[in-house]
Amino acid sequence: MIKERSMKKALALLGLVAGSAFAAEAPITGTVASKCVIVTDTPGIYGNPSPSVLSTAAASGGIEPVVRFDVISADFYKAVISYPTSFSSSPALSDVVNWTGSASVAEVTDAGMAAYDTDKREFNNVTEFDLTIAGTVWFKVSSQADYGATKAFPGGEYTAVVSAECVAL
Repeated sequence: MIKERSMKKALALLGLVAGSAFAAEAPITGTVASKCVIVTDTPGIYGNPSPSVLSTAAASGGIEPVVRFDVISADFYKAVISYPTSFSSSPALSDVVNWTGSASVAEVTDAGMAAYDTDKREFNNVTEFDLTIAGTVWFKVSSQADYGATKAFPGGEYTAVVSAECVAL
């Protein structure tokens, strides 16, 4: 009888163990390559048309930076381009710098992309363009920095950065 009880307990325990769930995880990984590639085509240069102004305008002796977007898949991305609102490096400045700028289409591989300028959204220092057509589009970015109330910029090297992103929708 003791053997029989021990056997029943063992079988009951075995049944609990057999009925217990064991878990395993099988990971699934993948890599997504963006179907939108950004390349700086032309770095910008500030001209100094007056002591208190730095400008990328050609008339001021500057060069507007140009950013190229290669879009492989249409209607999945938007271009988000920001003109600078500060210097990333400069001599010490003791007054306020007032910034203006814009982004616009410079060149396209498909005539329909010319509508990007008409349909763009602008806020603060940011311009957004819906990339609705596959192909390549070049955007030029203007930037102007006005120093103080007609103060001269101190001599030295000035650097500012344009931000260009391809954001998945």
